[in-house]
Amino acid sequence: MKIPPTRSAARPWTACTGARQRGFTLIELIMVMVMLGLLAVFAAPRLFSASDVYARGFHDETLAYLRYAQKAAIAQRRMVCATFDTTSTPNTLALTMENPPNAPAAVVCNVNLTGPKGESPARIAARSGVAYSSATSLIFNGLGQPVSSARAALTTSTTIKIATVSNTIMVEAATGYVHD
Repeated sequence: MKIPPTRSAARPWTACTGARQRGFTLIELIMVMVMLGLLAVFAAPRLFSASDVYARGFHDETLAYLRYAQKAAIAQRRMVCATFDTTSTPNTLALTMENPPNAPAAVVCNVNLTGPKGESPARIAARSGVAYSSATSLIFNGLGQPVSSARAALTTSTTIKIATVSNTIMVEAATGYVHD
């Protein structure tokens, strides 16, 4: 038979003697809330910037439109021009094709190409803070190859609070393959 502990004057017996106390103090909870508040104010905007997300989306959309231009040139068996306008604000990319097909020496892209989303003309425009930093107009022939013999490099750049981030799009000279 177990004898219960007795009460003493020095240490009064309580119900939680022998049991672990669980939980946080009020000061600990307030400090955690203050730290979360500081993270939300200073760190979260840098980690989750909308301009970063848009810049990557604009880069991917440019990549998709150039691939679309190449595929349209193959499907139509005509020259398709991808024209970058870096002088206007916002910067734009427009897709046009020649009609009727001319001699290779005189490429005239005078017909708007219907875009992949059904828009006519096929055109994308950059938002503020995003631009084409180096872009040359491209012409794809009926085989999907760029008319220029050099490998083309296009750069989209984004100005973030601290620095400028650039993404490069490459168009291979021999095949017309468009990639990052």
